[in-house]
Amino acid sequence: MLNALPENEIAQLSSGFEELDLPFKMDLIKPHQPLKYVYFLHRGVASFVSPLEEGMTVEIATVGPEGMIGLPVLTNGTVPYSGLIQVPGEGVRIRADEFRHRLRSCPTLYQMMLRYMLAMMTQMAQNAACNRAHPVDERCARWLLMTHDRVSEHSFPLTQEFLSQMLGVRRPTVSIAASMLARAGLISYVRGQITILDREGLEAASCECYSIIKREFDRLLESSDHGAK
Repeated sequence: MLNALPENEIAQLSSGFEELDLPFKMDLIKPHQPLKYVYFLHRGVASFVSPLEEGMTVEIATVGPEGMIGLPVLTNGTVPYSGLIQVPGEGVRIRADEFRHRLRSCPTLYQMMLRYMLAMMTQMAQNAACNRAHPVDERCARWLLMTHDRVSEHSFPLTQEFLSQMLGVRRPTVSIAASMLARAGLISYVRGQITILDREGLEAASCECYSIIKREFDRLLESSDHGAK
């Protein structure tokens, strides 16, 4: 998102940026609490997760370098879900109140944020439908594809415990699903590291939700890039 901005808007924002490492499970957003910072990822992936009964959670959306963490800054409101780092990386953050002030001088970024909000609404709605309607192996394939898109690398760290939390299922269930994908030669899983071996095969194993979400992100974010040029 930052790379698509004109130089004058980058100049408006950058003096307020704080560079930082983003370790695994770092809290970015806490439920029902005012937003302190807005984050832009250079590398890594963040998850928005919603609590379920019996201490379980389910992921409702993911964010990578294509977007931002902090859309509630537009309304100065709070959200009922939490945000945390799922794949470690680096990025920048800026205080929420300072971002709101500087956003007044950044019309391109403001329009991009509105388009990104629409894309995130599609992702959240489709993920909700997917979690309700599709088997866990197809959901697992979708999740791996979306993470693969955001890290832009064939391998990334992932524990079965964390994947089960993201999919809202018990660990034995996600172990069976991951084993099915591994036996099909689509992925390998060794010592907490996932490697995508067959991207096309993984897309075929996923439900249609992946392509629906990706198509909408491409449409909205490519439109933003064109508008920024």
